[in-house]
Amino acid sequence: MYNNQAARAYQQTRRAVVTGRDLESMLLLKAAAQIQAVRDDWEGRKGDLLAALTYNRKLWTVLIDLILKPDNPLPREDKNNLFNIALFIFRHTVEVQANPNPDDLAPLVDLNRAIAEGLRS
Repeated sequence: MYNNQAARAYQQTRRAVVTGRDLESMLLLKAAAQIQAVRDDWEGRKGDLLAALTYNRKLWTVLIDLILKPDNPLPREDKNNLFNIALFIFRHTVEVQANPNPDDLAPLVDLNRAIAEGLRS
């Protein structure tokens, strides 16, 4: 019982100290994991593809909204790069939905993981 209470207290404290960058990184990794799970078990999880792609697209929509806010402190070049990555993700998602292929999921996973890693640096 004590261990459960300690674990809950740790989780509550962890949630309280998560920065915006940490949260963005965690969400990108979650999206990457969902897509990777479909890719890894294509025959068994192909039905989860739309949900994984939708989650990823919604996440990137929110991220782009944050990036484009006038008070966002990122340098213009970084904003432009992230915006271009988002455009690629949106276009690629449409292509994958039109012609589902597990190999075409790799760029979405790789980009999310790379951006998440950059946010943690």
